[in-house]
Order: sequence, then C-alpha cells, then structure tokens
Amino acid sequence: MTTNILMPALSPTMEEGTLTKWLVKEGDEVHSGDILAEIETDKATMEFEAVDEGRIGKILVPEGTEGVKVNQPIAVLLAEGEEAGAAPDIEAAMASIKTAVDEEAKTPAKQPTGSPQKEVPDARGESGGGVKPDKAPPETGGDGQRVFASPLARRIAAQKGIDLSSLSGSGPRGRIVKADVEGARVSATPAQPRAAAAPSPAPAGTSLAGIAPLPDARAYFKPDDYEEIPHDSMRKAIARRLTSAKTLMPHFYLTVDCQIDELLAARARLNAASPKEGGYKLSVNDFVVKAAAGALIRVPEVNASWTDNAILRHRHADIGVAVALDFGLITPIVFHAEEKGLAAISAEVKALAERARTKKLKPAEFEGGSFAISNLGMYGIRDFTAVINPPHAAILAVGAGEQRAVVRNGKVEIATVMTVTMSCDHRVIDGATGARFLQAFKLFVEDPAALLL
Repeated sequence: MTTNILMPALSPTMEEGTLTKWLVKEGDEVHSGDILAEIETDKATMEFEAVDEGRIGKILVPEGTEGVKVNQPIAVLLAEGEEAGAAPDIEAAMASIKTAVDEEAKTPAKQPTGSPQKEVPDARGESGGGVKPDKAPPETGGDGQRVFASPLARRIAAQKGIDLSSLSGSGPRGRIVKADVEGARVSATPAQPRAAAAPSPAPAGTSLAGIAPLPDARAYFKPDDYEEIPHDSMRKAIARRLTSAKTLMPHFYLTVDCQIDELLAARARLNAASPKEGGYKLSVNDFVVKAAAGALIRVPEVNASWTDNAILRHRHADIGVAVALDFGLITPIVFHAEEKGLAAISAEVKALAERARTKKLKPAEFEGGSFAISNLGMYGIRDFTAVINPPHAAILAVGAGEQRAVVRNGKVEIATVMTVTMSCDHRVIDGATGARFLQAFKLFVEDPAALLL
C-alpha cells in the first residue's frame, strides 16, 4: 500500500518550513517513533518522527528545500513487500504539488467574520510520517471528539469496519497506529458515544478582509539603491502574527515609573551570597519576571485570554520572556512562575534563551503562555510600547533603570527609576484593572521583600 509522508505542522503558526536534513534514505526500513528528518519551522528546528512502519520508497523533497508547504508530500512510504516501482513517479508528484500551490496562490483567502477557524494539523498526525489515504474514515468519533490515528490505521480500520473511537493508541502521544487496529476485533456496531465534546473554538477577532494592501516599497526606489534580503520563515511569521494582533486587538497603554534602588541592593546581596559551585547570578529581569508573576496572581483578570464566547482566566502565571535573535524574535515561557524562586527563574530563563539562540526550543516551550515581558533596558531604551502576542491579553515593556530626580518627603533626591509600559487588550482588560496590576507590580519591584509574602 503506497502512501505519502506529508510535511507536518510542527507549531500552530506553521504554514511552511525548511526540510533541513533527511535522517533516512530511500530503501531504509522505518518504524513508529523513528526520526525521519529535521525540519526548521518559523520558531525552531525540530525532529520529525514516523508514525507507521514501512520502507522509504522515494524522497520527493530534497534536504535543504525551503518553503515546503504543510501537508505537501515529501516522501513515499511502501508497505511490507511492496516494490519501489509501485511508488508514484516523482515528476508527476511534484507537478501535482506545484499545481496545488499555484492554485492556492491564485485563490484569495476568504474568512468572513464569525466563520470557524481552520484546524491546525496535529504535529504527528496526517503529516507525521504517516500515510495519506485516498478515502479515510471520519477523524471524529460518534460524539464529535477527534480521534487521533495515523492515516494507515484509518485505512485499515475502514477496511475492517473497526470503530477507531473504541481503541486506545500505543503510538506517539497516544496516537492509534497500525498495530492497534490489527490487534482489535471487528466491531459490529459503532461504539457508544462518550461525554459530549466541547464546542469548537470560535475565531477570536475580526476579519482583515477589505483592508487595502500597502503599495510595494520597490516603487519608491531605484533597483541599484537597495539590497533585497528574502524573508525567512520566522520573519514571515512575525509579520503575519503581529500585523493581525495589532489590527484585531484593541490595544491601550498604561505606564508607571518604579524606583528600583531596593531591588538593586537586594540583587547585589543575593549574588554576593551565591555559592561558587552551582550558584546563580540574578539579573534585574529575573526580579521583573517574579514581580509580574506575583501581580498576575494578585490581579487575575490580567492573566487571561480572549475568545468570542468567553474569557479564559488562567490558573498559573506562565510568562513569556522575549529573546532577541540574529534572525528574529521568540518568546520562550517560564511556566508556573509564581511557584518558582528567583534562582530557579534565572536558571530557566538562561537555559531557554540559549536553546532559543541555537534553535533547539521545543514547541511546548514557546507556544501559549498567559503573559509576556519584553525588556530593552540593556540597550538603554528609556520606555517603549510592545505589541501583544496572542493568546495573551497583555505584554509588559520594560525600560532601562536610570538616575532621575524624584521627590521624597518634600525633598528632591536622586533615585534609580525604571519605566514600564503595559499594552492591554481592551476586550479583556479595562483601564482600572490594568492600573491595579501595575500597582501590584510596582509594589513588588520597589519592595522585593513583598515577594516573600
């Protein structure tokens, strides 16, 4: 049974990627869980695992190929005993891919307000080294809940009349694979429905349809006056997501000045007390992350996300920390920051930043979160505003600490002052709510001992 291995969607925002390296060659036998290739997404480079077993009949997309669309066939998997000659001709396969891509480019996107969002393919689903059947059973059980199974497992189940929703998967992440179906008994009647499925999420925002595109910048310059630097996948993703966020999320901004002399003194004392082996070196940003976590717990209305039918209030302070890269920007997440001490936060942020710079982050380390911090203080930036990163409802922009004149007890004195500006999604956060958050944040920053309460 000749089937296609498809380009996987390894992150919710991934639309295309670079097939960096093949780790198998034509003729190799593969089993569920084997690493097939390394794929570079808009955020990181990740390994791509096989879901089913078989033999690599043809590699359709050579390593190093950029702009490979999600769900595009990249290789052909042969079943046991099948000959390579049964594999589809590479020229025909690539021609069909090109035709599909050309047709997609010609067709304008249509997503009217209120229409359901297109589901993102599972990272190890139809494209996860598995097989795309010509005709497969539904991907949902009788109750509407999604059944996670490889395409080959779906095809065999359809042939044998087996209800996939009645099976337990032994593959990666609990996915139903070939062995699970072959070991199951044929069910004469469909399985009884389980508990009712939750409603599909509604689109959280308004369509961009009708907004005229900006003119091409090339129209204003002579060809010899500029150098063209092609967009990589990360730059495309940043442009797409932030344009959407700034257009669809009603931003408003709140600014507060924090005196951080006590924080700097506490930082110096703690760093001086750090053991020589296995020690720590706290940064101002570590205190900022901890203070933000405390403020999110104290003002939980800010620790939230918008959907069209409900506000999601998060139970933990999962804080994204923006990391500048040579090739873009990424925001790895410190999960449950409210439960962690300064030393733990410091070590985690450093480790995440290092993996981000080497493109070794896993999707679970940068997807989601409930809040974000962008700190440009190390560049001497006094204050700035940041664009909210969905699904967050706010982001804190942190400036440099600098000596300024302040009034204390009617006298002018010099203090180290740090300006922070919070961008808020007005659909979720009202002005007074945002102000209460910044009050709590300011308290924790100006009196770090309050973080112990």
